[in-house]
Amino acid sequence: MKVEKVAIIGAGNGGITAAADLSDRGFEITLYENESFASNLEKIRELGGIHFHENGNDKFVPVYKVTTDIKEAIEGAEVIMLTIPGFAIENMAEALAPFVQKEQVIMLNGAGAMGAIRFTNKVRALGFDKELKIGETNSLTYGTRAFPAEAKVELGLRVKKLFFSAFPASKTSELIDKCKTLYDCLVPAKNVLHSTMENGNPEVHPGPSLLNAGRIDYSNGEFYLYKEGITEHTVRLLRGIESERIAIGRAFGFELEDAITSRYNRGYFENNESDIQTLFNESKVYGNIKGPTAVDSRYFTEDIADGLVFWSDLGREADVPTPNIDAVITIGGTILNRDFHKEGLTLEKVGLSNLSVNEIINRL
Repeated sequence: MKVEKVAIIGAGNGGITAAADLSDRGFEITLYENESFASNLEKIRELGGIHFHENGNDKFVPVYKVTTDIKEAIEGAEVIMLTIPGFAIENMAEALAPFVQKEQVIMLNGAGAMGAIRFTNKVRALGFDKELKIGETNSLTYGTRAFPAEAKVELGLRVKKLFFSAFPASKTSELIDKCKTLYDCLVPAKNVLHSTMENGNPEVHPGPSLLNAGRIDYSNGEFYLYKEGITEHTVRLLRGIESERIAIGRAFGFELEDAITSRYNRGYFENNESDIQTLFNESKVYGNIKGPTAVDSRYFTEDIADGLVFWSDLGREADVPTPNIDAVITIGGTILNRDFHKEGLTLEKVGLSNLSVNEIINRL
């Protein structure tokens, strides 16, 4: 299926990188950001494009259009790509609902958090009876950092393998064919629960970050989780959460990739034979990533609220114990003075409560 025009919604790391990469590959790109973050577009608009750095090569890539008008952004686009954090999904569904057309494919490109079903549920709750073509990846298609004030992207990795599922799963084959014209790394997941459970961020970020909270506070922004915070001891918590995630996946019929396999397949690790501490510490991609720079960053907040809380809820439904997951949720809530169980993602919030494991799978 031919794709020529793509609307990218969200001008953060992923969105600006996608705008540069896809423009460079010949797609007509419109990059959208809402008024609250319009400053992310200012330098790109001024220059007419983005400075694109990859593998030691620098080039300037013109971008067709940048805008803060959502209707203008998606008009004529075959694919509407959302590169937004999980907490913004419902708000973006509300903004897009009046304008999205039935033939347009909505691709959520980022950390999997049941986004496709959440987006659909919000559109329905607003009274729009539209047939949506929507699917999501388990993670972002790039290892990257963007600098909006400089209209600059430093691309460290084009991800080699990502899971993708439509909602409902019966549409996955149709949608993945179209989305693969943008990213040939996509492989089909069984459903959006499968792709969500392959999001490894809640496994790697909050636990080890929590154990480094004092160091993060003291560092004044100079902290590198993957290079200095993944140690012999913090890895034990990572592995504990990993084992619980994999057990939950099996209860729902998925054989999930472990932390090493997932990152090796995506391209972040150069091999899958070394121990996980060494692989993280010496990764050429991860080693250059600074952060988290504060304990209220997304490494804590989003990955607990949209990740671990949901996994814990799935564990209760499937009678899978999750002591390590629950400990991180509790302690994270204590140090941030937040009730993550109350504010986080649950089966009830995605319309899947009071159902058996099989009933949940059949709804997807």
